[in-house]
Amino acid sequence: MTEVLLQELSNSDIDWMIATGRQREIPANTVLLHPGKAADSLHILLDGNLTVSVSSTDNNPLARAFAAIEGSETSGREIARLSSGEVVGEIPFVGVRPSATTVKATEKSLVMSIPQQHLAAKLQQDVGFASRFYRAIAILFSDRLQSIINRFGRSNFAQSQPLRDVLFILSELHDSDIDWIVGCGTQQRIPAHTVLINERGVVDALYILLGGTMSLSVSGDSRNPLARAFAAIEGDDFSGFEIARLSKGEIVGETPFIDGRLPSATVKTLEDSFVLSISRQQLAAKLLQDIGFASRFYRVIATLLSHRLQGMLSSLGYGRRVYSKGQPLDENVEYEDELDVSVLDRMALAGKRFDWMQGRLKVS
Repeated sequence: MTEVLLQELSNSDIDWMIATGRQREIPANTVLLHPGKAADSLHILLDGNLTVSVSSTDNNPLARAFAAIEGSETSGREIARLSSGEVVGEIPFVGVRPSATTVKATEKSLVMSIPQQHLAAKLQQDVGFASRFYRAIAILFSDRLQSIINRFGRSNFAQSQPLRDVLFILSELHDSDIDWIVGCGTQQRIPAHTVLINERGVVDALYILLGGTMSLSVSGDSRNPLARAFAAIEGDDFSGFEIARLSKGEIVGETPFIDGRLPSATVKTLEDSFVLSISRQQLAAKLLQDIGFASRFYRVIATLLSHRLQGMLSSLGYGRRVYSKGQPLDENVEYEDELDVSVLDRMALAGKRFDWMQGRLKVS
């Protein structure tokens, strides 16, 4: 992943990181990041390898099955290996909860650590740097999501978060940004069973789902035994399977705006739906001409991808506990559906902005 940082960051950005960061060797088996604990630095892996793992519960049948296949304990599962150029410790800049993963060195490795407060100040003061940094982080998250999908085959990771995407977008963007989106966007009615985005197809616009339900699916991989097993159990056509249901407020079609690649999933309406579409040409021009808007837009996309990744891990049975009705609250436990107090005010403002946007568009 070294090329992502080299391609997205400028020479001056890299010079600043070198001047601000501290290079250090970490021995094999050193835990760089602990689950549930906020990182105090952003770490860039310069040499070596890191593993990313997630904890699991013993009463999760999928976790037990994986552990039995691999001959491992059910206390955790490796989900990724990171090589030079990868970034860890980015969650405080794009998320509202600590990471649920453990990051550990598998061999002696060299990392560059940039203190969180220095990076936060740089992102506030230099919008050009912020735009490039958040775009790079969004690309890294996009790659990690695709890797998880390819590895595990199936996961419903966006079914239970109505309005989440658009609320985070509206809480981060300025009023002038939202006014531009509404002014340049086109409201469209999409009939049921219409394919809005084809896997590996060209995407013409960024879409905000204003009403209705859509399905997100990926093509089946005959080499993936888990995917074959799910398809056989459910009687599905193995040509593809659903990984998410999208509802009002969600965003689709963002992939081309972060790295230019074709989408890795198909989006299809399940019922008559309404979208606000912003043409690819208009949005691309805005991102080039308005660096402030670009920095906020790429931060939003990185945040959304971070939430989707965390949601995918949780839906597989890993990470934080989910609160159930009648269950006593434990103040020492962070629940999956728990809202961070620090974001409640922004969510309230975002809800009002969404209502205003729908009123201006006359969406019921």
